[in-house]
Amino acid sequence: MSTNYRRMRCSPTEVFAVLADGWLYPTWVVGASRMRNVEPQWPAEGSRLHHSVGVWPLLLNDETVMLRWDAPRHLAMQPKGWPIGEARVLIDVRAHRSGSVVRIVEHPVRGPLMLLPRVIVDALLHLRNTETLRRLAYIAEGKRP
Repeated sequence: MSTNYRRMRCSPTEVFAVLADGWLYPTWVVGASRMRNVEPQWPAEGSRLHHSVGVWPLLLNDETVMLRWDAPRHLAMQPKGWPIGEARVLIDVRAHRSGSVVRIVEHPVRGPLMLLPRVIVDALLHLRNTETLRRLAYIAEGKRP
């Protein structure tokens, strides 16, 4: 299970404002390339983001399902990225001094990544989520008044 942390110079509410805007998803999620649709209920539990992964012209249409939304503290979602598979992603945010600490935990739940040694998958996810949290911080910190 890959776990990453990042301190951000913004409040947990500001972090969750970015997470609540489904149209921003490909801006902060490494691998997502475009949004096709955001269900009106997003980020309610059970709602979906319809996105594409890859680079044109090799785009695959997939989706992410919100499993749990407890703003501004916790969310759980299940992104699909076939043919690579599906993952469970947990994001926890807590206030810390003049900002927040954001933790992202990700692990595969279906697909070919489950066949690879855990240490390799965790290393790849750690690299990806380091960049994901960097992007999330740029957006959340930039939305400050």
